[in-house]
Amino acid sequence: MSAMTFQRITVNPHQMGGVPCLRGLRIPVATVVGMVADGMSDERILKAYPDFTGDDIREALRYAAEAVRESANAPSTREP
Repeated sequence: MSAMTFQRITVNPHQMGGVPCLRGLRIPVATVVGMVADGMSDERILKAYPDFTGDDIREALRYAAEAVRESANAPSTREP
């Protein structure tokens, strides 16, 4: 991810297999994004993960959006 910087996202190959997580807490970004997609309110997410803040949730969403943008702009490896 080159266009944006993410202060709350950590990627450690020795933790969770290198999956992007929030602040090294072993909670994958994908888990948080999935909770939002399933309709969970910020309040419910923060209750489930008391170490989180609203900024963590927003950064997870920004990170996911940037990942999709980069993926959409990546050269296709499929043959026409």
